Amino acid sequence: MLVASVLSELSDAVTSVVGDYGLYAVFWLMFVDAVLPAASELVMVYGGALAAGAFANQDVTLFGRTIDEGWPAYLAVVLAGTIGYTLGSMMGWAIGFYGGRPYLERHGRWLHLNAAKLDRAERWFERWEDWAVFLGRLTPVVRSFVSVPSGVFEVPFARYTILTFLGSTIWCALFAGAGFAAGESWEEFHHAFRYVEYVVAAAILGGAGWLGWRYLKRRRARVAEESSGA
Repeated sequence: MLVASVLSELSDAVTSVVGDYGLYAVFWLMFVDAVLPAASELVMVYGGALAAGAFANQDVTLFGRTIDEGWPAYLAVVLAGTIGYTLGSMMGWAIGFYGGRPYLERHGRWLHLNAAKLDRAERWFERWEDWAVFLGRLTPVVRSFVSVPSGVFEVPFARYTILTFLGSTIWCALFAGAGFAAGESWEEFHHAFRYVEYVVAAAILGGAGWLGWRYLKRRRARVAEESSGA
């Protein structure tokens, strides 16, 4: 399956970058993931395995100093992910707040945001209020599309930052913990984790099929309406 193959290559690329650059890669990938999906689950799982000393000749380092494997390295990985994600979220909030909804409706395609997605985000915020930020940070995929709308809908910055920090701390600790627990069994764990990629691929294809069906349905309805009007 082509999509699964692409996801597999993405998985290998992410693990390679984290393996080569350690905490710096975790920080920057999570920074990006706060606004655009950047495989945060895999980043933190691999980072946790790295902290456990699962890979030969790969250590957790910071400013040229090696951090002891085990709990010190695990905490460093969680902090790098949490701080990177929180700072990225603050940038996303600023984009939404200062850009405003009209700007995003015109240029939001660069952030994978359009009027329909902003409408859904608005309903999400109206339903959950402050919990929208916290729960959003714990929800796969959705978590990358909370930052900018939070600024658009003027969620108070201090409260938004605190809720984001708490949610991302839980997220990073759990996924890094999974990798840390896997430890030397990483290869088996990673092999099993690939099945998730197939699920994601199936979901993408299913979503594309559903969108195509909706498009055809609306087009037929429009044609029928124009024919009846004529």
